[in-house]
Amino acid sequence: MNILLILKVIAAVATAVTGLLGLVKPTAVFGFTGLLANGPRGISEIRAIFGGLFLALGIAPLLLHDKAFTMLGIAYLAIAAARIFSIVADQSYDSSNWISLGIEVLLGIILIWR
Repeated sequence: MNILLILKVIAAVATAVTGLLGLVKPTAVFGFTGLLANGPRGISEIRAIFGGLFLALGIAPLLLHDKAFTMLGIAYLAIAAARIFSIVADQSYDSSNWISLGIEVLLGIILIWR
């Protein structure tokens, strides 16, 4: 197994773990997103998006390999692009936003690299 594949697997597993955390402990996402679920509907939304979607995005490449790793990379780069837009449009220059952006770009590049 080469180093690039190892990094891709780590990125996919980290995505799946993030999803699992969002699914089983939705209140924990506040620490890394700043989102606070206010009531059952908010908790349901966190479980669905940060839980179910991220879990599926992380598991799919482990099962489907090449194209799914690329798709996950594209997803991270799209998230990064939306974050850049938000940083500028919303003047959200918080350090956690820059850290998230760096992680998203790094993971995106690793995952699309051939």
